[in-house]
Amino acid sequence: MDSPSLRQLDIFAQMVAAGGVVRCADALGVGVEQVLRDLASLEMRLGYRLFEDLDGDARLTPAGRKTAQAMTLLSEDRPAPVEETAQDRTPTSLPTPSPASPFPPPPEAPEEPPRQLIALAAPPPVFGHFQDALAAFEAANEDIAITLDLHVHTAQDAAVALANGRADIAYFYALEEPADLKSRYGWSEPLNLYADSGHPLARADSVSRDDLSMTPMLSMETRSGMRDIIDAALAKGRVRNVMPLLESDNMFEIIAALRDGAGCFAAFGTLARDLGRMSGIKRLALDIPLPAVEIRQAVAPRAAEKPAVEALAEFLFL
Repeated sequence: MDSPSLRQLDIFAQMVAAGGVVRCADALGVGVEQVLRDLASLEMRLGYRLFEDLDGDARLTPAGRKTAQAMTLLSEDRPAPVEETAQDRTPTSLPTPSPASPFPPPPEAPEEPPRQLIALAAPPPVFGHFQDALAAFEAANEDIAITLDLHVHTAQDAAVALANGRADIAYFYALEEPADLKSRYGWSEPLNLYADSGHPLARADSVSRDDLSMTPMLSMETRSGMRDIIDAALAKGRVRNVMPLLESDNMFEIIAALRDGAGCFAAFGTLARDLGRMSGIKRLALDIPLPAVEIRQAVAPRAAEKPAVEALAEFLFL
């Protein structure tokens, strides 16, 4: 567990297996506060809640359940072990009574017809944006199951996932329409810079590019899927793109550094929303806005052979 992101994924996996914060902490040999802090950091990065009732028997949210199923794709280094809790297991057949039982064995449960699978690839925060719509689509189409790939972030990622059959529909981040991948525009999310409210730039009425050139930047790790698009947007917006003072996917480290006045942090989407709601952290008043991040949708060419794929792609645009 070298990086915070991998540690957080390991704790998530252990939480799924343990079904409770105290049991998870005991199994990992860490404190309860450490478990809660890493889970909160992971949820902030993903953009949605993973568990309900952390004070009792922690239950996966619908989004958390989907994340657990797709979890091996969240780590680039190795698959993360995920075990189901007893409450999440569904028996595949009724138990067979012992030979001494006076009752005849119950009839075998009828096999359900196979469900058509639709593979959706998207950055985790984009999945969080769609989670209710995806649940509604599955509920209305009982013969369809949606699987997730949470590893796609860029147009290149999406093109590979669509080409090799790993995805039927892919959402990805871009600054403009890519020339080599047919896609359509979904929506845009502004990229903003944040700093401690006591930082000189946070107290300024207007912040120029020259002001930013003298301020250290804080960034996510280079392995983070959001890092590439943020760096590209900063470069396009003429903000110097040098080695940051801190690189971390642990949002508590980033927030602590911000509140210490260490520098600025760029964010968009749900992460920017959460930062904007925190006391002591302020969005910088830039004299020229940074380029917005587009969220675009691409569909595999073979989707014409699967009407349900085209139906889901359209449903997500309603």
